[in-house]
Amino acid sequence: MRDKIRTQMHRFWDSGIRGPDFVWAATGPALEAYSRHPVVRRETSTTGQPEPLPVAEFLREVRRLVVEFAVGRVLKPSEAGGDDHGGLDDVTTYYILHRDSFGMAETPIGGCILYAMSCGLSDAELADRYEILARTGGKSEVAEDDEDEDSAEEDEAPESEGTGSKVRLRRWDQRKRKTLGLEGIGGRPVPLIDRAHRLMQLWKAGDVAKVNAFLDQAGLARDALFALLIQALIELANRDGKGDEAPILESISNHLRSRAGVSSPAQSLLL
Repeated sequence: MRDKIRTQMHRFWDSGIRGPDFVWAATGPALEAYSRHPVVRRETSTTGQPEPLPVAEFLREVRRLVVEFAVGRVLKPSEAGGDDHGGLDDVTTYYILHRDSFGMAETPIGGCILYAMSCGLSDAELADRYEILARTGGKSEVAEDDEDEDSAEEDEAPESEGTGSKVRLRRWDQRKRKTLGLEGIGGRPVPLIDRAHRLMQLWKAGDVAKVNAFLDQAGLARDALFALLIQALIELANRDGKGDEAPILESISNHLRSRAGVSSPAQSLLL
């Protein structure tokens, strides 16, 4: 299945298939391998004995493989030969996929649900627990185009205002959880996107001492994956072309390199 689906993913990607359509397109080739056998079994972790592998669980593995490939197209430097990037946590993976496919604009919930499922999450978790998504329900977000990022109306807008039929990503300055980037939720590790957004908030506040303390505490200065994430966010922000997000991220990227004593990371491939 892995060999077959990788070949097809390259073909689909080179043909310009993107977003949720890319996830659906890879399902058929994967099922060819599964349906070739009357029964598909796997070894259990407890007894080591084979047990049937349900098709629903097989498809979850397929979707995860596909989203890792897709996010790898965003994160990987163009010089790197890898096909996917399984090192990212689920929340950051979702954020990158959503941002790459839909930007910061309001978008129907259907494709977001598929992405969330592929990352082992739900749209409700992303909206209510992680504060990654804001429900809009088709309502116009007047503050979205407001360049005044300190607007109290936008920062305090309750998520219950929308019906949930449409969503958008919360901007980095709209994520107000006090432990953002410091503690994970439900005992999970801290998502890298949370660390990036907290770092941006600290940088915007202008306290370099707090920035450096956070970098040291989280071990981010020499984290190669975090550097790739920042570079991808820079390119996504430049593509969206709103606010001061890209300049802040570029300043952070330069600061990370100066702290780590390394050269600039290679440009990632955003198609």
